[in-house]
Amino acid sequence: MAEINRAITELHLESLPDDQVLAVCDMQMKSQQQEVFSEFLARHREGQLNDAEIRQLDELMQVYRSGLVSKAKALKVSVKRGLKPTLNQ
Repeated sequence: MAEINRAITELHLESLPDDQVLAVCDMQMKSQQQEVFSEFLARHREGQLNDAEIRQLDELMQVYRSGLVSKAKALKVSVKRGLKPTLNQ
C-alpha cells in the first residue's frame, strides 16, 4: 500500500507545472507550527512534556517528516526537469 501511495504522490508531482514543483521544494512549516515544534523539542530533551504535549509533538513530527518527503520528491522532479542542478555537482 505504501508503494501505491508513493507512486500516486510522485505522479501528482510530475503533473504539476514548474512553478508549483519549485514551490513544493521551498515549502516550510507554518511559523506558528515551527515555533511550537522547536519549543516542544527543547522541552522534550529536558523531559518536561506531559502526555498531551508528547502527542502534539508526535503530530508535528509527522507533519515535518511528510514535508521533508514531499520536498525531496519535488527536488527530484525539479532536477529531472532541469529546474535545479543536481546536488552532487
